[in-house]
Amino acid sequence: MIVIGAVAAGLVSMALAWLAVPVTTRIAHRFGMIDLPDRHKAHARPTPLLGGCAIFAAILMPTLLALATARIWAHDLGGIPAWVPAEVRLHIPGAASRAPQALGILACAFVLHVIGIIDDRKNLGPWLKLAGQFVVSTVAVVFFDVRALMLAGPAISCIVTVIWLVAITNAFNFLDNMDGLSAGVAAICAAALLGAAASIGQLFVTGWLCVILGALLGFLPHNYPPAKVFMGDAGALVIGFLLATASCLTTYVHPSQSLGPALAAQGLTGTHYLYGVFVPVVVMAVPLYDMVSVISLRLRDRKSPMVGDRRHFSHRLVRRGMSVRTAVLTIYLCTGATAIAASLLPQVDEIGAVMVFAQTLAILLIIALLESAEPRASKP
Repeated sequence: MIVIGAVAAGLVSMALAWLAVPVTTRIAHRFGMIDLPDRHKAHARPTPLLGGCAIFAAILMPTLLALATARIWAHDLGGIPAWVPAEVRLHIPGAASRAPQALGILACAFVLHVIGIIDDRKNLGPWLKLAGQFVVSTVAVVFFDVRALMLAGPAISCIVTVIWLVAITNAFNFLDNMDGLSAGVAAICAAALLGAAASIGQLFVTGWLCVILGALLGFLPHNYPPAKVFMGDAGALVIGFLLATASCLTTYVHPSQSLGPALAAQGLTGTHYLYGVFVPVVVMAVPLYDMVSVISLRLRDRKSPMVGDRRHFSHRLVRRGMSVRTAVLTIYLCTGATAIAASLLPQVDEIGAVMVFAQTLAILLIIALLESAEPRASKP
């Protein structure tokens, strides 16, 4: 029944996003929120923005409804209806207790959403956006207990988590450079994190990832090449931040895999935890590769790492002869391959972990070879 509820939430989110896109498209035309073709942009015709508003609304509304319902039922203000299954009743207090944290994370995402809308309307500049991301991420870590690497100690955990949140937020913003690319890759990453959370029994994170995945899948038909609408920074910043947050909230290790009572109390284990902690890094390997490679190229040419251009690896694949759809599908498949490998990390031993890391590196090297190979001249 819990699985059915999570799937239902995802379907509702998908329907909301799909229905909201035409509305946000009309609003974008009304207020001139149109992305015009430019020398560093891949699209050839003016395309409305604000698709990110549809995505965020499709995440926000089901989440707020679920949290409000859980809080009301948990505090017995209206009583839990008799038709609610017993297995669901058991988890209502837990869901209600997570409401303040969830609302705080949503508030942080909303701030990034507003920053993205303003930037889509009038360019704020990359450094101002980056400063905003650091502030929002710090608030999420300090006040709403979004933490990674808890075993490393509070100080290191806070610093690493802030850097991780900002890095993934920017990675998906960087990846939003071709029709359907960022949304599709984000959907694959969300599905991988969803599988990891569900396998451990983390129902709160699982339900939230179902909603995020549904919103992305509802938006993607409108954004798949040739795109009718773009998510813009208003969507890319939110999606990156929420996926990074969800990756921090997921444990990746089942409590039964215990090597000691102290770690078992935290749901963590020695060697298993050391492998499981790399799950989000492997899942997000392709977006991170794109961000690192683009920044490296810009720094090599003594240009600002935050100024847009057409040096993303999707652009480089197209310059090597691929169509836009082929390049996007290639990146989807590479992301799917790393995501599948990541799902094995919490269950493998040392040799298995090395094989997963080697496979991930091999996939990134294949991408590097594909994008760096010189196109062959056609024979007369």
